[in-house]
Amino acid sequence: RKLGEVATFGGGHTPSMSDSDNYEGGNVLWVTSQDVKSHYLDGTTTQITEKGAKELTLYPAGSLVMVTRSGILRHTLPVAELRKPSTVNQDIRVILPQENYYGQWLLQFFISRNKELLLEFGKTGTTVESVDFSKMRDMVLLTPSLPEQQQIGRYFARLDNLITLHQRKYDKLCVLKKSMLDKMFPKGGSLYPEIRFAGFTDPWEQRKLGELTEIKDSARIPNRLWREAGVPYIRASDISQEDLRGALFIDEEDYAAYKAATGAPEKGDVLFNGGGEIGKAIINGNSSPIYVQGGAVLYARIAHSSLLDARYLVAAFVTQNVVNAIGVLSAGGTMKHFTLQPAKNLPIEVPSIAEQRRIGAFFDRLDSLITLHQRKLELLRNIKKSMLDKMFV
Repeated sequence: RKLGEVATFGGGHTPSMSDSDNYEGGNVLWVTSQDVKSHYLDGTTTQITEKGAKELTLYPAGSLVMVTRSGILRHTLPVAELRKPSTVNQDIRVILPQENYYGQWLLQFFISRNKELLLEFGKTGTTVESVDFSKMRDMVLLTPSLPEQQQIGRYFARLDNLITLHQRKYDKLCVLKKSMLDKMFPKGGSLYPEIRFAGFTDPWEQRKLGELTEIKDSARIPNRLWREAGVPYIRASDISQEDLRGALFIDEEDYAAYKAATGAPEKGDVLFNGGGEIGKAIINGNSSPIYVQGGAVLYARIAHSSLLDARYLVAAFVTQNVVNAIGVLSAGGTMKHFTLQPAKNLPIEVPSIAEQRRIGAFFDRLDSLITLHQRKLELLRNIKKSMLDKMFV
């Protein structure tokens, strides 16, 4: 069927901006291109009044809206289902499925063919990117029976709801972590945080990191010694991985020689970046040997310190006080470097080791929850991407 045979179409315009009566105190939803940021739309940035909406069509919930004129069309074709009756402006085309065609199926069709549609119907070389909607109306799409459309549409609607649920949980946990980092560490020169675990009342101390634990660097391994297997060679880009799976390796003989000369991290030590994403820190959980890139990755010998908890240090590295201090101590221009001596002199506020352990365990648990929802999000998005590819002809 041609798209023009399975749906009818509509549009809108912008009520006069010079007449405040069109906008002030308005409660009629009015969709513009900046509102179509997700595939389900239940609110708009701007509402208009009944007067402003008088010459516009109020489209029912379940209608589809597509952005057909906007700079965003350089890379994506935004489309969404209206969750509430709405009007639209001139940059939006409304698609109203006819009786034998299910709106949620048609929505997922547009999502599944987003790039192809943009490539085929997008207009380039104009002042503002746009879509030739008159040509799109004539495009042919293969449609199953209405019951099958409904099954497919409902399946993807449930999948989208799950994605939204985990996205909200992930966002809330990230906001919670940011808030608790701000409240559970002292700021503004104070030695007392805003929130503490019960039983802890002593003032915190400001110390240099090198006074609490040994800070180490390693020799840089020449490229000619890199191998495809052996002892993992951890570079700055590997610090973002939870289990420190290096992409490069060195053989055991080279590892033994370099370890004898400069040392190597042990299980429980904290590795942190001296280049790239400066200050990014992670605990080494490997029982087997690893070696780190000299000049790019530093490490704190927490395994040999009774004054500093590893999980506490990882949390402290992302507090604003430490981030600011690392910025001040880092050398270089565009490419900053946080080297060994500045790392030893890094000022850090610390409570007793018992309180450190409580704080470290709290943020470790929070990070685990954030990672859990992040993985679920990635899994669900991958499932949706795969099923969009396989469930449409």
